[in-house]
Amino acid sequence: MARTPSNMIPLGTPAPDFSLPDTVSGKTLDLDSVKGTKGTVVMFICNHCPFVKHVNAELVRLARDYQPLGIGFVAISSNDVENYPEDAPGEMTRTAVAEGYPFPYLYDETQQTAKDYDAACTPDFYLFDPGLKLVYRGQLDDSRPGNDKPLTGADLRAAIEATLNDLNVSPDQKPSIGCNIKWKPGS
Repeated sequence: MARTPSNMIPLGTPAPDFSLPDTVSGKTLDLDSVKGTKGTVVMFICNHCPFVKHVNAELVRLARDYQPLGIGFVAISSNDVENYPEDAPGEMTRTAVAEGYPFPYLYDETQQTAKDYDAACTPDFYLFDPGLKLVYRGQLDDSRPGNDKPLTGADLRAAIEATLNDLNVSPDQKPSIGCNIKWKPGS
């Protein structure tokens, strides 16, 4: 299991727009259609990564806790499906249904959205304020597969709570750690 950290792009970075197919609804969604009135969480995940499998239940809890409060959630998979067929759109649909994702699960076939966000790993998390400026990037919490730390979502939850309450999000942010995004050859 490769351990790749987030790239930690500068806070204040505007959210890059995207237009990607949702593997559950079949609709093409863009940033404007998934953003929340109080903030937006963009997650880069995939089906096969043990780090993502480890956090799936907390991703569902987070979205269920904060979507009613105006936080938009979207998950994007950018992996090369030719070399990683378990991450193909049909498998994404099955995963989203099996896990009960209450958020869209978009397929980034060209990998351009991952490049635009400078995403490096799965899972990789970005929280944008209501004006779509980056206020948090990094880990969900300190839990990793096999380290016996509880899965709480503490780091991302604290950033969301600060955003909801119009407080500054602490700039002391730790990178997420996960599997590297599976780039297409030549990318």
